[in-house]
Amino acid sequence: MSRQRSMEAIQTAEYVTIGELARLTDVRYSTLKFYTEEGMIPFQQPAKNLTRRYKREEAVARILGIKKMRAEGKSVPEIREMLAFRK
Repeated sequence: MSRQRSMEAIQTAEYVTIGELARLTDVRYSTLKFYTEEGMIPFQQPAKNLTRRYKREEAVARILGIKKMRAEGKSVPEIREMLAFRK
């Protein structure tokens, strides 16, 4: 029995895991983890649960923006700085 949620459930969920974000955005897990650690994708981590949760709509929009900036040739430090101004 699989513990993975269906894509339909993921697309309607308020919060998603990093693995689910990878499925939604077609971005590698390791890339999303790097962006998270660089402070480029905000998350919530309840004290009782060590699993990071991302607000689906906000995170997907942020990732699509990052993908666009990377396609334009911007570096990670440049993107991080641009995202800091959007907060």
